[in-house]
Amino acid sequence: MREAFLWGFVGGSSLVIGGVIARRVSLTARHVGLIMAFGAGVLISAVAYELVQEAFETSAGDGGIALGLLAGSALFFGAEVLIERRAVRRSAEAGSAQAGRALVLGIILDGVPESLVLGLTVLEAGTVSIAFLVAVFVANLPEAIAATAALERAGRDPRRIVRFWILVALGFGLCSLLGYVALDAASPRTIAIVLAFAGGAVLTMLANTMMPEALHHGGKLAGFITTVGFAVAFGISALQ
Repeated sequence: MREAFLWGFVGGSSLVIGGVIARRVSLTARHVGLIMAFGAGVLISAVAYELVQEAFETSAGDGGIALGLLAGSALFFGAEVLIERRAVRRSAEAGSAQAGRALVLGIILDGVPESLVLGLTVLEAGTVSIAFLVAVFVANLPEAIAATAALERAGRDPRRIVRFWILVALGFGLCSLLGYVALDAASPRTIAIVLAFAGGAVLTMLANTMMPEALHHGGKLAGFITTVGFAVAFGISALQ
């Protein structure tokens, strides 16, 4: 059980590292855009090969994948609409805050089921899936850098942002522990829905927030960097 918590926290710890990097290193908007592009490529690969494919193999075609994808997408979309309505509609500062919140929302909606899955891998194999752990870690890092930079541009206190990432990382550790305990008796359909839910939330976040921001700030090079991120994550998945 302690191992499940530890690996969940390790997977989320890159959020803290990303927050510190964004705070300590002077990053231009172009740098952040290209970092987001790399993270988008990693996440596309993770959705395809670590979430939806695994959900397909687990569900045995009983409809769990469609339900999970739609639920994850609908929840992210609904939450993003609420954030947009509450945002102060003045200057680019409000836009930065909205983009930062959307990225944070995507990180959490993606990270919670992924952490559950990390705990499940410990339960099933006796140890964590290194390939999946690295994919989670690598994807979280650029997301945290981009979200931290966007929130800082909106005037948020950098120290509070880093403390928030620490709490999120601890929460991911608890989710991994929960996955270890609760998914032991879960049906294949339930596990497939959890995996697909993460995939739906991530895909919607990519389309609505991460990829448009990456293109806007990173320029045409963003497409190439996205492909590099996809290739790196695919290589990690292939090792598994």
